[in-house]
This record gives sequence, structure tokens and C-alpha cells, in this order.
Amino acid sequence: MLPFTESADKKEFSVDCIAVEQPLGQFFIASIPYSKLIEITYADTRRVEEEEHGFETMLGIQRHVSKSRVSELNQYVNTFDACFPTAIILSIPESCVEYDASSKRLKIFESKSGVNDSDEGVPYEKIAKILDGQHRIKGLEGYVKDKKFDMNVSIFVDLDPASEAYIFSVVNQAQTKVNKSLVYDLYSLAKAKSPQKLCHQVAVALNETDGSPFRHKIKRLGVAGPKTEAVAITQAAFVEALMRHVSYPNSLAVEDRDLYLRGKKPRAPSSKDLEKMIFRGMMLEDRDYDLTDVIWNYFDAVQERWPEAWHSQNKGTMLSKTNGFMALMRFLKDIYIDREAIGTVLSKESFLEIFKAIDLNDNDFTVDNYKPGTSGESALYKDLKNKYFGE
Repeated sequence: MLPFTESADKKEFSVDCIAVEQPLGQFFIASIPYSKLIEITYADTRRVEEEEHGFETMLGIQRHVSKSRVSELNQYVNTFDACFPTAIILSIPESCVEYDASSKRLKIFESKSGVNDSDEGVPYEKIAKILDGQHRIKGLEGYVKDKKFDMNVSIFVDLDPASEAYIFSVVNQAQTKVNKSLVYDLYSLAKAKSPQKLCHQVAVALNETDGSPFRHKIKRLGVAGPKTEAVAITQAAFVEALMRHVSYPNSLAVEDRDLYLRGKKPRAPSSKDLEKMIFRGMMLEDRDYDLTDVIWNYFDAVQERWPEAWHSQNKGTMLSKTNGFMALMRFLKDIYIDREAIGTVLSKESFLEIFKAIDLNDNDFTVDNYKPGTSGESALYKDLKNKYFGE
């Protein structure tokens, strides 16, 4: 028996499955081709409907689909190493399944009527209600490859609405977002080059090398280590700020990584590309050391121009905190464009000359003047730009 078989009219198919017994009851684990999963599933979105006499009632359990998340997944499913290892969770009426315990086969089909003759039928496209995984399924609608893309699914049969809602809430409340600094750190394990791995390697080199202006100033994995300074920036903030000058937006970074995995290289950047991403050429030319030198020289000039603010452990000083760092990274792009220096390694002395022309003192970089968060970052960036280039 094949793992997957279907009828001639393609309105019925069978899959191998494993029956699982848990306190809630029995469910089945199976593998279903992505195209079939798209055909038979639907999302019961949470909504308000008005009943007779003006009363409102809440229906459905799912969140509304995020268009931006679907767009990201449409791109992701077509990458070289796309993978959805966790199960899609479905709820299917009893009238649409038959389980053969001896062969461990689950037959799935539309029903013209329910278990009882009085019950309504279930059309093919409404066989399976999605309890978890609607964005993954919508993302698979953008899959354009010929390779197989099977999805592992957990199938509950004949669940009541309360149990469906309970499973949905437990699955989603229990999820914890992965620390973004950890995500970037894991890119170092990849064999292939990628913009994420490159920017991570620059962060690590600057954090761990003696004499670096970032020595012990970067929180690896997003948390302070035994040697990390009290006032430090997160690894994620460093990587994302540098990525803006190398591969941005995120969709381009995903595309770049996919090309490198396939043994290819992103196309050479145009002059317009380089005005948006000033260090993209260095990545494509494998000039990793030059890129590291630029960041080193730039922030070495920062620490020489404002040594007290850069090395201060006072929580009220913000220059070497995340918002100060982000503002300086934005200003770096303006410098390179103004100096027509894209593709070169500007020296510490060149940067220092610029900073000495900026009328800001060490005691100006306070959280009173530049509030924590993006507002403080924007205010400092504006001041750096205006004080150097003029209002």
C-alpha cells in the first residue's frame, strides 16, 4: 500500500497514519501532500455575527490572516532548504473519515450527508478545519516548485467547538518567541555564506578582539555574559543595523541566502543598489575583513571623540546603548554617500575629522536628551546629520 493514494475523481484519498491516544482522546498523525492540504482545508476566522432581535454572537476560533506573514512564507517555501517540521492541526467531521486499524490507513473524503441522514453534507473544500497552521497553508499556495512538499498533520475527528477552541488556545499560548540574537548566532553553524552569517561574524569579531571599540559591548545571544559590560547592545541590534547596509529588506536577505545555498551568487549591485546598501559590494566580493575594518575604524573614532559617553556604565548615558548605536549606523551611510567612498575602507582619521566637526559633547548623550527607543535614535540621527551637513 502506498503512503498516499487517491480516487479517480480526486475527491477521496487515503494515507498511512499513526493513531495516538492522549487524555483529550484519539487523534491521527499523517503525511499529506501540500496541494491536497490546500484543497481540503479552511480557516474558521473569529468574527461577530448579528442574530435575530439584535443580539450579537461570536463565531470561529482563528485569527485573521496576516498578509505580510503570508508574503514572507510564499517566499520561504521556495527557498532551497524550506521546511515545516511541526504539525498542522486539523479537525475533521466523523462523516468524512474512515480508519482501518488493521492497515493503519485513514480515508478522507467529502460527505453527501452526515453520520445521521438529517445531518448536512460536507463539501470537499470544507473537509478539514484548521486549528493551527493557517499561515503555513496560505504560504504553500505560493509554492512553485515541482519537488514534493508533504506536510505532517495531526487530525482530530469529530471534535466539539469547545475542544477545538481549547486546542487552538493551548497551542498558541504555549508558544514562546525565539530570541532574535540566538537566531542570528545560529547562522554561524551554516556552511554556506549568507548576509546573516556575515553580519554575525563581524559582530563576534568586534566583540571578542582586544582593542576593538566593541570589546565586550555586545550581548551575545541577547543576554549579558560574564565579561559583558553593563551598558551594551544586543547581538540582534548589531546584526540588523549592519544588514541594512548589506542586504535589505529582509526578503532580499532571504533571497541572497537561498542563492548562496544553491552555489550561486547574487547579481552585481547597481549604483542605485549601493546607495541603499553601501556595503553590499563588499559582501559580494568576499571582502569580509574590509567590512569589519570599516566598522572598527568608525566606532574607534566615536570612542576617541566621545570617550566618556562611549565607555560610561551610567544607565543615563545612551551613546553605546542600542539606540545610540543604531543612530550612528544610520549616519554612517550618509558619510559614505557624501564622501563618495562606497567600496573603500575609510580610515579612523577620516571619521574622526567628521565627528570633530559635530558640536556635541560627552554629557549631551543622555536619556533626557535622547529618549530610550526609536524616538531617541531618530533624534540623535537627526542631530548628527544636521550638525554636520547643516540644517
